[in-house]
Amino acid sequence: PDTLRWMVHAELQNARWAMLGAAGVLLTSIGASVGLPFPEWYEAGKAPLPSTIHGDWSFGTLVATMFLLFHWVEQKRVMDFRNPGSQGDGSFFGITDDFKSKENGYPGGRLFDPIGFSRGDEAMYKKYKQNEIVNGRLAMVANLGFWAQYAATGKGPIQNLADHLADPYHTTFTTNGVSVPFFR
Repeated sequence: PDTLRWMVHAELQNARWAMLGAAGVLLTSIGASVGLPFPEWYEAGKAPLPSTIHGDWSFGTLVATMFLLFHWVEQKRVMDFRNPGSQGDGSFFGITDDFKSKENGYPGGRLFDPIGFSRGDEAMYKKYKQNEIVNGRLAMVANLGFWAQYAATGKGPIQNLADHLADPYHTTFTTNGVSVPFFR
């Protein structure tokens, strides 16, 4: 039972990251297509890190900072999984009620649920939870599709869509030479 509960919790976390990732891929791709200085998602690692008044950030500094911050957040999440509601105990700068959640995996309180989705009707709350996981699963598949699309064409999703709309009968998944290699 604990393993299943953990897997449900892990799927929820991965779904949230996938939704953020899919939105990031699409928004930066749209930005790049209209001329904004955004890299495509597959070129983002090549983009220089921001400069500060103290000079350029090294990649090692970024990795170390991210590791420490993510480690702290993940430890808080694991502790809340093991002992639900324990993270609203005042151990973070004395904040208590602002971190209280309705159930494990669904942060609540004034800071994480400012609109009050979890405080409304119970049936709507269940519907929101179901919508979140369904959209998260769709985002996981979408991210896989973005990766496969780039592997097949070397382009981002918005550029592929524009190419297909410009010539819908000749720019399809069967004509890229990879998806259906014997069809070309």
